[in-house]
Amino acid sequence: MDIGIGLPNTVAGTSGSELLDWAREGERAGFSTLATLDRLVYDNYECLTTLAAAAAVTERIRLTTAIMIAPVRADTAVMAKQAATVDRLSGGRLVLGLAVGARPDDFTANGTEHAGRGSRMDRQLAEFGEIWSGQRRGFAGGIGPAPVREGGPELLLGGHSPAAVKRAAKRGDGWIAGSGGPEMFRHGAEEVRAAWKAAGRKGQPRLVALSYYALGEQAEQLADSYLNQYYGFAPPYAQLVRRNTGAGASAVAAAIDAFEAAGCDELILVPCSADLDQLKLLTALVQCRS
Repeated sequence: MDIGIGLPNTVAGTSGSELLDWAREGERAGFSTLATLDRLVYDNYECLTTLAAAAAVTERIRLTTAIMIAPVRADTAVMAKQAATVDRLSGGRLVLGLAVGARPDDFTANGTEHAGRGSRMDRQLAEFGEIWSGQRRGFAGGIGPAPVREGGPELLLGGHSPAAVKRAAKRGDGWIAGSGGPEMFRHGAEEVRAAWKAAGRKGQPRLVALSYYALGEQAEQLADSYLNQYYGFAPPYAQLVRRNTGAGASAVAAAIDAFEAAGCDELILVPCSADLDQLKLLTALVQCRS
């Protein structure tokens, strides 16, 4: 199982230089991915823009939106162009994780409809394919730049609903789970594999999961503070995420083992603090296990 890291782009007060330090150190330490979270109404850095900055200071590591809320971005053509730009600038390292989003305020804030977002995302995925294949859109031709990979960046589609599972199996290269823990991942992965087979897809979907972590003497406090703030709009879900967060070295190690046993192909460990010591402690823990 590959192990990637989340950039602290949703930790309030994180500086630009801190994000770039995380990107450099994450690649130097050998992690598989740098990932970003996404929301609109929050004190966070936009996910694709953050990955563009990370691309400029790295050379090999994958760059993943985990996830980007596609339907809240009403202009699909611009979004396709932005994604293709990051992909080209990074030499084809972009992995586009997408989902429909859950928070109504993100949609209200820019005048998009929360209802019907699943069907809108289906249309967006179809349009991505048209744009990235070079379909002519005007006098000058298509909407460039062309992504490095034919057909566009790798797509990981998220969500646990029947419609989301079917979408991932039909249109995605794989599936990405949220931060509900290894058992929720295991159940979702089984459904995605079955839907993949039913859709007549060849091979196997790539299965990716997120898990929050905090390390050091203040691990419990860091996890409580960040997660209760970030998921404060939905206290029951905040409690679920907190129960499945690795707070402390033994808990992080147990989470890694549990996700690997559940068939996860890549686990992205997302920090609850922007302190670079959190990444250094994680690096030491992971390297001790290898």
